[in-house]
Amino acid sequence: RGGQIRLDGRRVKSSTRLAAGQRLRVPPLESAKGGTPATGEVPGGDHAAPPVSRRDQRELRRRVLYRDDWLIAIDKPEGLAVQGGSGQHRHIDAMLEALRFDAAAPPRLVHRLDKDTSGVLLLARHVRAARALTKTFRDKSARKVYWAAVAGRPPKRRGVISLPLGKEGTRGAEKVKVEAHGARPAQTLYLEVSNYGRAVSWLLLMPLTGRTHQLRVHTAAIDMPILGDGKYGGRAAFPEKAGPVRRLMLHAREIDFPHPEDGTTLRIRAPVPPTMEEAWQRLGFDPEREPAALHDLIDYAANFV
Repeated sequence: RGGQIRLDGRRVKSSTRLAAGQRLRVPPLESAKGGTPATGEVPGGDHAAPPVSRRDQRELRRRVLYRDDWLIAIDKPEGLAVQGGSGQHRHIDAMLEALRFDAAAPPRLVHRLDKDTSGVLLLARHVRAARALTKTFRDKSARKVYWAAVAGRPPKRRGVISLPLGKEGTRGAEKVKVEAHGARPAQTLYLEVSNYGRAVSWLLLMPLTGRTHQLRVHTAAIDMPILGDGKYGGRAAFPEKAGPVRRLMLHAREIDFPHPEDGTTLRIRAPVPPTMEEAWQRLGFDPEREPAALHDLIDYAANFV
């Protein structure tokens, strides 16, 4: 994504497939001892990531939801990117050393969350775990449920949003759009848990595919942008009746998946952050309604397996 890997001397998209005979250049990597690259730099002038501060180390470890010999799950805070990009130097990928614990190497990413989305993020602790978890996401064996506060009301209490998504725009200014050139199929299940009149609804969202910004674009496409999402919802994502909106109201609440070691189902939940708890109280949404709604959504999802 940063353009550091060159193919035949040129930058390429991350989706580019290699062909026999092509020349691949990989930037200097960190040594086995975790030191900086020999040159101290990578193409483009970016410097190696600085050591993880003690403050960041303490905060990341405090956010561990689950840990065993195969994986770690953390509660990613809103506002912290998962990976680096243009002008993005502080991100979880650069802090993974803080979550090494007793392993031979730091954990590695197996999926992503948007910078402004909070909630459950899985990390693999070794190569075998990474392969297994990556396959789990590819085979759609993981079930993810999100909390969202959206503007307006859905047409039905529960339903499916099935709209193909693709990227458009220049590098650094890309947006995901419905039916863009090269769009790929995307499906999101939703269920309304509660509402604040016609102004705001609390939805449970379950993505059946994993496209970039899928939940944000899908909800905006049916005129229910997620509160705080100015990129895809514009002014409609900040309804006056909702009161002050200080963040993207999207939270990766839980993930269910087969454990990579023995296949037993593992269910990991992230607590609702204080910023969303405050908004839920202001809007009169009762968290006690979640279990029944989640059961209903899971039953509905069985129709799409």
